[in-house]
Amino acid sequence: MAQTVFIDGAAGTTGLEIADRLSARPEFELVILDDARRKDDAARAEALNDADFVILCLPDEAAKAAVAMIRNDTTRVIDASSAHRTAPGWAYGFPELVGHETIAGARFVSNPGCYPTGFLSLVAPLVRAGLLPADWPYVCHAVSGYSGGGKALIARFEEEGDIAFRAYGLAMGHKHLPEMKAHSGITHDPVFAPAVVPAHRGMLVEVPLHLAMMDKAGSADTLRAALADFYAGSPVVSVLDEEPGELLLRSAMEPSDALTLRVFGAADGSQARMAAMLDNLGKGASGAAVQNLNIMAGLDETAALRL
Repeated sequence: MAQTVFIDGAAGTTGLEIADRLSARPEFELVILDDARRKDDAARAEALNDADFVILCLPDEAAKAAVAMIRNDTTRVIDASSAHRTAPGWAYGFPELVGHETIAGARFVSNPGCYPTGFLSLVAPLVRAGLLPADWPYVCHAVSGYSGGGKALIARFEEEGDIAFRAYGLAMGHKHLPEMKAHSGITHDPVFAPAVVPAHRGMLVEVPLHLAMMDKAGSADTLRAALADFYAGSPVVSVLDEEPGELLLRSAMEPSDALTLRVFGAADGSQARMAAMLDNLGKGASGAAVQNLNIMAGLDETAALRL
């Protein structure tokens, strides 16, 4: 018997991509409200309480309000907002980091942010292994396609055709910082420098390292090998050995739910640049939600993923 899934916020970019991945899945039946009923709290509350699974694709405060509308003890929730990423009682929905069993047994799962997915995939395993120090002033540079900013930013980039690069978060205090710190095991907020480029989707997240100033980091090869060992067997995360002379985000990138990691090293071993490439709408949002849903439902985690 198919399990029911209600996507609250199904008209947004993330919700639409999740629905597209689930539309041909016989294991799930989508609960769909028409345009009038999806804005009616009574109809939403009924759907939230009747569904086996709920996926929230809402702003933070609306996501919190939706969770408060659930009155039963059976509906399982995946929240794609940032509202619950460090909240007690919520599993952090990065199965490669927290363990698939944690996701499988959770009732409430919070999807990671797109930028944190890249940062954490690089830093968290190496801090755990003792190769990178927890007490270090990390820096994270990142660029994303404009779809990560939602409908308003999509419209702006499509209407203002001369935007070549948009740096933002210049006052610091980005909302992703709490999860980047909490789930990596580091003791200081990283200096986070996000930007948006004129591509619909795609993301490159970089963490530069002064290896010569770190006692236990070793070489770029050491870090790469440790990451490869950590993600060995993962069907979603891959660690590549080659060091190309450039990394490109294409404006016509195809949807992907994969995450690719690389470590580049200076010839003298003194510095490294760790890089994660992903689709901000894939492993950074909708793909991650579907992967978590698969695990929670006891199915193959890669079902309907674009890998």
